[in-house]
Amino acid sequence: MKKTNALRILDRNNIDYEVLELESSGEYGSAVETAEKNNLDPARIFKTLVVQGDKNGIAVAVVSGDKQLNFKATAKITGDKKITMLPLKELTKVTGYIRGGCSPLGMKKDFPVVLDKTADDFDRIYVNTGKRGFLMLLKPEDLVSVCNAVTAEITE
Repeated sequence: MKKTNALRILDRNNIDYEVLELESSGEYGSAVETAEKNNLDPARIFKTLVVQGDKNGIAVAVVSGDKQLNFKATAKITGDKKITMLPLKELTKVTGYIRGGCSPLGMKKDFPVVLDKTADDFDRIYVNTGKRGFLMLLKPEDLVSVCNAVTAEITE
């Protein structure tokens, strides 16, 4: 696999990670479907969700694949009254990534990142590399460090 922006950032920061190529039908699937196809725990696969706040603009929520984003809790963390998902048609223009290949690292701009507290339940978690079909396995604290993220309870 050719290095993605996310992997280059990890290399530059001397962060230890492994890359996993997924078994895939080529279609975009949910984190739970990805976990089932690849015999992984869906709670350890963290999906990258891009949200838009009414006051502070774009933010990135990184949540466990078996959970749903709590919009109210996330808005509180980002300092917004209300947040919505960034419209899919704007995802590539804003982040440089496509749906199913979005990483919290290496976007066009450094947006605020919130990692769900459930990541603390694991020594290492899977996050997208920035290319559909590939995940990186790394320590949650390394992701927090390199993204300058905050951790909070943002799922339900």
